[in-house]
Amino acid sequence: MTSTITIRQADTSDISIIAQFNQAMALETENKTLPTETIQNGVARMIEQPAMGFYLVAEIQVGDDKKEVCGCLGITYEWSDWRNGLFWWIQSVFIDQKHRRKGVFGKLYQHVNALAKEQPDTCGIRLYVERENTNAQKTYHALGMIETEYNLLEVEF
Repeated sequence: MTSTITIRQADTSDISIIAQFNQAMALETENKTLPTETIQNGVARMIEQPAMGFYLVAEIQVGDDKKEVCGCLGITYEWSDWRNGLFWWIQSVFIDQKHRRKGVFGKLYQHVNALAKEQPDTCGIRLYVERENTNAQKTYHALGMIETEYNLLEVEF
């Protein structure tokens, strides 16, 4: 039997699980430990201030009337004056290990793609991925995403 995956916009009841997923992702991909209070406050802030972006959660049916959050991603915005539009940045992607390779990210991505295309001022979707995360890169390429000519640089405070 195939489990049904549904996608919905996160709300305040999802803060804890999204924060846990973000902590797990940071540890898994960058060997970084994120302080619980900081990440919970960061997730809460984006959920409570939609101008910053939003989170989507993927739920999987685990019983007749019970669903479990099995993945998430966040969307933030970048203005492009060259295009007179917004890029949607996918970030904070995490799929619970027991649900990987089951199409969860594909459903999340399809949902983001559909939402973005409904917005007249959205000009594209972007994400960044760790160079060593070849499994994720394969997934993104399979969904039609391409590498750009840009390198990502930053100064962190």
